[in-house]
Amino acid sequence: MTTETYPVPTTSWSGAAVEVALDAAGWRAALLALDRPCHVVRRGPQVGLTTGGQVLSGGLGEYELLASVAPLRPESLGSAAFRAAHGVAYAYHAGAMANGISSAELVIALGQAKLLGSFGAGGLPPQQIESAIHTIQAALPNGPYAFNLIHSPNEEALERRAVELFLERGVQTIEASAFLALTGHVVRYRVAGLRRTPDGQIEATNKVIAKLSRGEVAAAFLGPAPARILGELQAAGLITAEQAALAAHVPMADDITVEADSGGHTDNRPLVCLLPAIQSQRDEARVQHGYPHLVRVGAGGGIGTPAAALATFMMGADYIVTGSVNQACLESGSSPWVRAQLAAAEMADVMMAPAADMFEMGVKLQVLKRGTLFPVRAQKLYEIYRAYDSLDAIPAAERSKLERQIFRRPLAEVWGDTEAFFAGRDPEQLRQAEANPKRKMALVFRWYLGLSSRWANSGEPGRETDYQIWCGPAMGAFNSWVRGSHLEQPEERRVVEVARQLMVGAAYQYRTQQLQMLGIELPGELKYYKPQ
Repeated sequence: MTTETYPVPTTSWSGAAVEVALDAAGWRAALLALDRPCHVVRRGPQVGLTTGGQVLSGGLGEYELLASVAPLRPESLGSAAFRAAHGVAYAYHAGAMANGISSAELVIALGQAKLLGSFGAGGLPPQQIESAIHTIQAALPNGPYAFNLIHSPNEEALERRAVELFLERGVQTIEASAFLALTGHVVRYRVAGLRRTPDGQIEATNKVIAKLSRGEVAAAFLGPAPARILGELQAAGLITAEQAALAAHVPMADDITVEADSGGHTDNRPLVCLLPAIQSQRDEARVQHGYPHLVRVGAGGGIGTPAAALATFMMGADYIVTGSVNQACLESGSSPWVRAQLAAAEMADVMMAPAADMFEMGVKLQVLKRGTLFPVRAQKLYEIYRAYDSLDAIPAAERSKLERQIFRRPLAEVWGDTEAFFAGRDPEQLRQAEANPKRKMALVFRWYLGLSSRWANSGEPGRETDYQIWCGPAMGAFNSWVRGSHLEQPEERRVVEVARQLMVGAAYQYRTQQLQMLGIELPGELKYYKPQ
């Protein structure tokens, strides 16, 4: 340990010599005692760390006090308001991963540890969402838990039915993601939970966490619900006149998650640029609308190590959000094969590929490229979609290659399966396809894009090269961090343990950074936290 401290001749430390650690193991133990102050003391040539004793204002102690840092428990990181609002121990949120990858088991495990997780309802039919609501509410009658509401511009009925289920079953927290603008469905969910308390305050029983990466979308969720949408909902009898009036005084979201370079839907934006911009928008919105409370702003994307978690908190994030690292955990809805691939991933093992839910719009998401050909094949489908107006217009050689290499069956059979699927899920899609051959082609291509994720989750034999695995660079960073620890092996990864290690590590590294700023240079093996 080296020291470059300012002299403080009138400050000293007094205590038993046995309380002062002089070796690396003792120093680490002192640094890990996060609920106690940590003092760096010196007597003669020996420098040690201690969490006991007494700091004296005069130079009467046996040791010179070189530096001192206060306790910092991981529970203290981030916003106390976030922890109170959601009834959680940490300012930490395991964000939703669609198709049930953020499974009921995952959400329940987190909730039982008083941590917030979102069920990955996106892409699931209503009956599966309803079943998950029943399971999670039975295990967590008092929470905490959330359900994802994903924007579905091509399947509006799914978004509507999800909101109906959330309202019918009393789901009081949703994570709204992939929205390009406000829809009547998300507005209905928010406003249907508004009421005035006996003391005259407005209470929003339906909480919204909006996950976004664009300023214009942030502005929509930071503002009150649009009057036009409120009028339509009231006219349809979906909200009351009082709720419509109250909606003018509350923001659309309680929490805004700034999504940077993440797995799944992402704009690949750097967090250090995006987070401050949205925080400024939040502050301006409060002044503009006169809200009594700040909308909380958290952040996710790239958070797979304590250093990343700490950096996010130090930028003023009210909470942090993890995603990719949770998919590699035993409780996720992914298959063992997928979890093994994720556990071996490096930071560069990701790339962008067309998204199934917004295929026609050219929207992309970030996926794992290690061990799978899905991103290359999905991009090929999008290029063909852009080049031709119908399935019949695809050249015979190209069509034959698609049927052999990607679909592994005639496209006519794929269309037959697609018809059967949408007949029960959303018949309007079939009507649009019959009137528009290009729309029909999109639905056939989305057959592959949609099933590729389900194949990955179920571990479909023989389809490994077609698995769609949502993943961001945080996964590779996490793997590098846990190498050599108990978390290196996929079978040892559990969501609560991952959350605890990240948050404890962030508090630990805050402590070592404080000491460094006070002139105490710790040995490299002590400066950074490794899973304990």
